[in-house]
Amino acid sequence: MVTAWPLDLSRARILVSNDDGIEAPGIKVLTRIARSLSDDVWVVAPETEQSGTGHSLTLRRPLRIRRIEDRRFAVDGTPTDCVLLAVNEVMKDHRPDLVLSGINRGGNLGEDVTYSGTVAAAMEGTVLGVSSIALSQEFEDRDDVPWDTAETLAPGLIRRLCREGWPRNSLININFPAVHADAITGVRATTQGRRKIGDQIVRGRDPRGVPYYWIGSMRTEDPTVAGTDLKAVTDGAVSVTPIAMNMTDRPTLTRLVEVLREEIG
Repeated sequence: MVTAWPLDLSRARILVSNDDGIEAPGIKVLTRIARSLSDDVWVVAPETEQSGTGHSLTLRRPLRIRRIEDRRFAVDGTPTDCVLLAVNEVMKDHRPDLVLSGINRGGNLGEDVTYSGTVAAAMEGTVLGVSSIALSQEFEDRDDVPWDTAETLAPGLIRRLCREGWPRNSLININFPAVHADAITGVRATTQGRRKIGDQIVRGRDPRGVPYYWIGSMRTEDPTVAGTDLKAVTDGAVSVTPIAMNMTDRPTLTRLVEVLREEIG
């Protein structure tokens, strides 16, 4: 079953969030994109960077919402906290029709989706029944991110996706390659590839001599597998991957039903 599409974006209420923080350059780009689609745009994002927090929820302390200006708020919590509070508190009188999360500085490909706060914000929107899209921008030079790529291509791509629709228990994960807009080779529907972060661990001792361990960003990846998000961005194409929230392994479930039935018998 798909969501109630087609969605008239010109009349839609859009929630923008991210994991890089309320003042990150990517969320400013995404806010401009959202405002090109609708006049009703709200921003609720973390006070500080929350990269790598995944779909984590703050339960052991109270959260605070800071109103920066009309329809723009910061939360001292995770991206998940931000979307949850946006939908159930800040925008409770009129829930959003669409959640846009990002634009993340750096790709969210392969296993990144399980760690990413950007994707987690879209996950939370999906869990709350709001159609959600995560957007990320690959780069080669951290000080020269090609933001023009997402800003040029995202509005039309979001419109196309919203016209088509997708299942209620899925989100859309978009990754823009590390090239400028005029060098894009196309847009591809992709599967999730394999890319494991954290293979590098730096070991040291603090000033008191206590050992510490710092997880690095080195990745083990295979960008050559056809049809994957990694292959697409490596080829200079935009990757569009549907991510299902229900992670049940259906083939294994079917086999286990038979195996466990035999055990009980």
